[in-house]
Amino acid sequence: MVKSLGRIATLMAGALIVVALAGCAVKHANGNLVNGKKLFASNCASCHTLAHANSTGTVGPNLDDAFRQDRADGVKSTSIAGLVSYWIQYPNTQGRMPAMLLKGQDAEDVASYVGAVAAVAGTDTGALAAAVAEKVNPTPAVGKQIFTGVGSCGSCHTLSAAGTTGTVGPGLNTLKAACAVPASQRIRGTTLEKCIETAITRPYAYIPPGYAPGIMPSNFSQTLSPSQIQALVAFLSSAQK
Repeated sequence: MVKSLGRIATLMAGALIVVALAGCAVKHANGNLVNGKKLFASNCASCHTLAHANSTGTVGPNLDDAFRQDRADGVKSTSIAGLVSYWIQYPNTQGRMPAMLLKGQDAEDVASYVGAVAAVAGTDTGALAAAVAEKVNPTPAVGKQIFTGVGSCGSCHTLSAAGTTGTVGPGLNTLKAACAVPASQRIRGTTLEKCIETAITRPYAYIPPGYAPGIMPSNFSQTLSPSQIQALVAFLSSAQK
C-alpha cells in the first residue's frame, strides 16, 4: 500500500510525498457522499476529470487516472479519501488549485466522494445519481449558475456570457448560427430553444463538424432535473446575440 500511495504522490509537491508514505495513517472524518458530489460538481469538476461526476476538466489531474493503479493494487477508498482531503488543504504550490478551496466537513465530503468513486467502473446510482438534480426556477440567471456550477459546462465550452474558455467542445458564442444549419434543424429542431435542449439531453443525435462522439456526457437528462435543463436552455438562448 505504501508503494501504491507513493506513486500517487508524484502528482503532488514534495511535501505531500511524506503524507503519501504514511499510507493509512492519514486521518479524515466520515463524509456525506451526496453532499460531496454536489460540492465536487460546483467546485472541482471544471478542473478535474472524474467519470462518476460526469466531469472532464483538464486544468488539474485526471482523478480516475491518478488512482487507477492504486485501486487495482487494493488501496482502500478511505486511504484515497485521506489523500484527497490533504490535497484540498495543501495543493501543489506550482499548480492552479487554491489552498483550502473547501474547509471542514465540506472538504471531507468531497474527499470521501472522490475516494469512493475514482477509478471505479460504472456510474452513480440511487441518491448519488440524483445528487445534483433539484427543482429550480428556470431563469437565465439560474441557468448561468448551473452552467458554471453543477453542470460543469464551462470546463468544455467557451461562452463569453459565462466567462468560460473551455475548448474540448464546440464554442457556444455562435450557437445560434450552429443551430440554424439545415442538418442540425432536421435533427435538433427548428427553434433555438429546442436545438439547445436536444444538444444537452441527446448530444450525439447531431454532432457538429470537427467533433467526435464520446466527449460530452450523454446522461444529463438523468443527472439534472427538467427545470435545471430548462434553466440552461433559457441562459444559453439569452446569451446568443
